[in-house]
Amino acid sequence: MSQSPARTLGELKRSGYCPRSVKYEMRSNLIRKLEHGDRLFPGILGYEDTVVPQLVNAVLARHNFILLGLRGQAKSRILRQLVDLLDERIPIIAGSEVNDDPFHPISKYGRLRVEEMGDETPIDWVPREQRYVEKLATPDVTIADIIGDVDPIRAARGGHVLSDELTIHYGLLPRANRGIFAVNELPDLAGKIQVGLFNIMQEGDVQIKGYPIRLALDVQLVFTANPEDYTARGKIITPLKDRVGAEIMTHYPEDLEHGVAITAQEAWTDRGGRPIRVPRMIRELVERIAFEARGDQRIDRRSGVSQRLPITVLESVASNAERRAIANGEDVVVPWVADVYAALPAITGKLELEYEGEREGGAKIARDLISRAAGATFDEYFDEDDAVPIIEYFDQGGALQVADLTGTEACLKGYGSVPGLVELARTALSEDSDEGEASGLVVASEIVLEGLVAKRKISRSVTGGYTRRKERPRPPHSHGLGGGNWPHEI
Repeated sequence: MSQSPARTLGELKRSGYCPRSVKYEMRSNLIRKLEHGDRLFPGILGYEDTVVPQLVNAVLARHNFILLGLRGQAKSRILRQLVDLLDERIPIIAGSEVNDDPFHPISKYGRLRVEEMGDETPIDWVPREQRYVEKLATPDVTIADIIGDVDPIRAARGGHVLSDELTIHYGLLPRANRGIFAVNELPDLAGKIQVGLFNIMQEGDVQIKGYPIRLALDVQLVFTANPEDYTARGKIITPLKDRVGAEIMTHYPEDLEHGVAITAQEAWTDRGGRPIRVPRMIRELVERIAFEARGDQRIDRRSGVSQRLPITVLESVASNAERRAIANGEDVVVPWVADVYAALPAITGKLELEYEGEREGGAKIARDLISRAAGATFDEYFDEDDAVPIIEYFDQGGALQVADLTGTEACLKGYGSVPGLVELARTALSEDSDEGEASGLVVASEIVLEGLVAKRKISRSVTGGYTRRKERPRPPHSHGLGGGNWPHEI
């Protein structure tokens, strides 16, 4: 049975408790995790060889640090996981607003409490979760928000003069004493607020309403920012930038496998009811949309394309497939390429367009991204030379129209009307796929058709119909819609 925690300063002394700074505390706990081989940032994928080693070095060096990166690169998530490097709980003087260390109180309240009560000073225990304070920087943030302000009501009730430290209502930073204080988008803080942070980091001095107060705060300061803003030409003051010990660059997934893993981990596809089985080709297609968008000149690279794009797209894809499964009474939900096109609203809302992109429109750009992603997926699984019979079918006037809520069997039957399509699709199916042969063939057939569209071999209408490419001349022996070339509508 564990011993009950100390409730007074005297009991705390007799327990042998030794206080330590928060940075030393995080360093010690990190070393213990490294020695045991623990995973440091669960759920953070793709940073094992890049960002995580730099984070480890910063904590071991007891540095304040900043994560520089575009949106959707898990910066805030990393900062919040730093809580796991804190002790499970720490003692404070009961009633202290700034987590006063019972052995070394920094506030006037804490000092008076120890002077008056000595070893009978009551002790509270603060869990690690309450030692993390986060603030999103906005231009309207004030010194009072971050540092504190004089409280006239408190002064009147206590009979104190306004210059008395006991009249101060502390801001977020002093309340994070002996913990972690995080500021998201640091350059968005007004210059005078940045100066206040600089003074705290450099000297521990605080001035509130013109009254100098020295608070020897014990805080791990961590920040995030967009690299474009965190420069001398941006909105960060140089003295503050100079006091940040480490600048750590985050990044988007560097390869498709990492992207697919992140999206699979974060997307809500396990919904209960009908099981949702997402084919590998669809996962890769969805992820490639983000990769294509990040290299598109029509999309603002300074804003980036968040990893939330493929996550929300996959969720929307699953929803459209779920709707189709319900309409057709199917027991298993298997997303198709058609469902990716139905997820256009999840794409357009995540794109910050340049001027040229604004002229074209988000919907058109989103369709282009899907088509290019499908073309890359086609190249991964198929050879264009094997699709010659399919191309010839459309060149000779053949056509195919897939209705939005067509069931799996009916859709597969329609694809079977295109010579060689299902046979080619079958070559890409893996033996261990769990979406079912019929659904797998539908998905692979769609990838073939979409790949040929991307390569400008056939055309696709906005409504999902496939026909010959208009600029491709019809073969001389073709006679319009005769010879089995009637448009096949599913």
